[in-house]
Amino acid sequence: MKIRSKALLLPLCAILLVIVSALGTVAYLTSKAAVTNTFTVGQVGITLDEDSVNTRRAAAPVDGNSCTLMPGHTYAKAHTIHVDAVSEDSYIFVKVENGIAVYEAASSAEKDGYKTIADQLKANGWTALEGTADVYYREYTRSSTGSDFAVFRNFKIDDHANDTESWGSSDARVTVTAYAVQRDGFDTASAAWAATFGKVVNP
Repeated sequence: MKIRSKALLLPLCAILLVIVSALGTVAYLTSKAAVTNTFTVGQVGITLDEDSVNTRRAAAPVDGNSCTLMPGHTYAKAHTIHVDAVSEDSYIFVKVENGIAVYEAASSAEKDGYKTIADQLKANGWTALEGTADVYYREYTRSSTGSDFAVFRNFKIDDHANDTESWGSSDARVTVTAYAVQRDGFDTASAAWAATFGKVVNP
């Protein structure tokens, strides 16, 4: 009887050891870990300045200028777009609504070498946005100091502008509006404009 009891006891101990070992293994394979992700928000920032053309005060950025147009005269209109240093890679757009185009002198390689507003834009690195009137663009790459981009510097009235039928009939305006949008997520400047500012009727 004693021998039989020992024989039965040994397998039972072996089974208990297997169970304990199994439970111990499960405990070691169980773990928990957490990872915290930190995200920062990108920014795009610009300002548009125009130098004063009033000779009675020091040159300084203003919201706009008024002047009386006269044939043969050249007028300073120094527009500059400033891109903030914190700005991400961006498309920079400028819309130039040239209400004096009918009176403007043509570009000339001779005499004073005057360039029209449109030609000045191209010379300053702006590209006409295909399929969109009056809008030009350029690409900005992030910089620790930001960047300044000249739009155009002046315009000249044709010597015979007063022979134009509409001369003196209404005020002529040159309106300059600047825009910026991140490059990330857009394959082209046209796509970026269409998805954002192209939907704005009155910016």
